[in-house]
Amino acid sequence: MSNNKNQQVITRFAPSPTGMLHVGGARTALFNYLFAKQNNGKFILRIEDTDKERSKKEFEEDMINSLKWLGINWDEFYRQSERTEIYKKYLEKLLKEGMAYISEELEGNSKSVIRLRNKNKKISFDDLIRGKIEFDTTELSDFVIAKNKETPLYHFAVVVDDSEVGVTHVIRGEDHISNTPRQILIQEALGLPRPIYAHIPLILGSDRSKLSKRHGESSVMKYKDLGYLPEALVNFIAFLGWNPGTEKEIYSMEELIKDFSLKKIQKSGAIFNIARLDWLNKEYIKKADPDELKEWIEPYIPKSNSKIINLLKERINKLSDIKNLYEASELNYFFKQPEYEKEKLLWREEKDLINTKNILEKIIEIIKSVDEKNFTQENIKTVIWPYTEEKGRGNVLWPLRMALTGLDKSPDPFRVLEILGKIEVLKRLEYAKMKI
Repeated sequence: MSNNKNQQVITRFAPSPTGMLHVGGARTALFNYLFAKQNNGKFILRIEDTDKERSKKEFEEDMINSLKWLGINWDEFYRQSERTEIYKKYLEKLLKEGMAYISEELEGNSKSVIRLRNKNKKISFDDLIRGKIEFDTTELSDFVIAKNKETPLYHFAVVVDDSEVGVTHVIRGEDHISNTPRQILIQEALGLPRPIYAHIPLILGSDRSKLSKRHGESSVMKYKDLGYLPEALVNFIAFLGWNPGTEKEIYSMEELIKDFSLKKIQKSGAIFNIARLDWLNKEYIKKADPDELKEWIEPYIPKSNSKIINLLKERINKLSDIKNLYEASELNYFFKQPEYEKEKLLWREEKDLINTKNILEKIIEIIKSVDEKNFTQENIKTVIWPYTEEKGRGNVLWPLRMALTGLDKSPDPFRVLEILGKIEVLKRLEYAKMKI
């Protein structure tokens, strides 16, 4: 049995709250969300928490917060733990009709379980990604579907839930292919419609082994903590196994909904490339609204202004890089007067500090002539450059750079001048002069 092609598309993401939401789970949720929205359908979030020993509330909260952060919003929400009476009704139906029976567990265990009577038949289904898949279910024997009427196991609860809420398409990882024959046997025993299946490829590390912790962070919220933007992570995971077949690489959620296609999902494993995620994140940072970017950056540095932010966004792949730059003292000079030995103000072969002091005095005089309202790197360079050509670039720009940053290397000194502002620049130049 299969669903009517004219009925509303309904997909679901059904994680077990036994750990943090990882990238693979987020991709499954995204593909289900995109397919449902593209077809004006419904996307359901179902928490599969029937494993009471391993299920934890904090993991459920992490999953909910992760999906919200990514912008993957659901239309309906369920917890399996709140649906016991529904499962009980279906179990009783199977027992009454003789499609299932109560038996003792093997290996001498005295506890009773409920088993499905397996008809030992061949089952085939058409997978939207992998084509026709066939199983001989004889080897499954009469498998356990519940511990008792109040405690269904995974396969049974999944089948009942999917049918109860009208799921039309089950889009999930290829590691679930082996679960499908059991679920089809349960569907047939209950007389329930069969959803359409689409099994997506596994995500692999750069060494082509299954993605794990050793390939980098796997938890979605860890990526948030590292300073990746949700739009960039969504864009990145959308391309793990799917490709639009064009040169376009930057996609908004709305564009993904429009262009996504199950037909363009590959069968082979998707390679997780952190360098690509960094590139994408940098692109999103560069085009971010300045006010929004300032809000994102402020947790990482003591204070900021729009000019510092414009400089920073060219030097970082993710927001946490700012903290690394700051802790490595590469940004400290933006926030406090740098300290250095006065001899550091000397340019290469220059031995006379008095000459350097005279140059600093001239620079101060030139800086004072620049209107504070037009204190831009272009205007500053225009007025200072003739003096650098007269005295030599190194003789002028080296002590200027050192006075402003205390570093041998820094961004363009004229850009630093603009960011610091006229008052702070004059203060630092006077300090350098005073040291001599």
